[in-house]
Amino acid sequence: MFKKIGFVSAGALLLILLFLGWFHFYFVFGDGVKAGELNQFMNKGVIFKTYEGRLIQAGFRGAASAAMTDQVLGSYVFEFSVTKQAVADSLMRCSGKNVELHYKEYRGALPWRGMEKYVVDKIVSVK
Repeated sequence: MFKKIGFVSAGALLLILLFLGWFHFYFVFGDGVKAGELNQFMNKGVIFKTYEGRLIQAGFRGAASAAMTDQVLGSYVFEFSVTKQAVADSLMRCSGKNVELHYKEYRGALPWRGMEKYVVDKIVSVK
């Protein structure tokens, strides 16, 4: 009797842990488009070689974050990973250009998917 309850409890616990792992690493939490200047794009890693990039978005920053009384010009750095080889090849040629990138946001990063929780899956436009 107790053995059966133990197996059922262990099975239920395993299913819950598998679901939580899937939710954290594979469930797409959000997606959207970011635009800015492609500052850096590289292929790096020791065991898992991944493509990592940095997009600089210029704009205005609020007074509270700047500790001043009015708006100041600032920039936001959007760091992302790329898993598709075709997208990575295109971005390698776009350094310094203004680009619009479609991304997916995950709750956690995986070493073979990249170092960031934001994964770019397509280029919307290059200017």
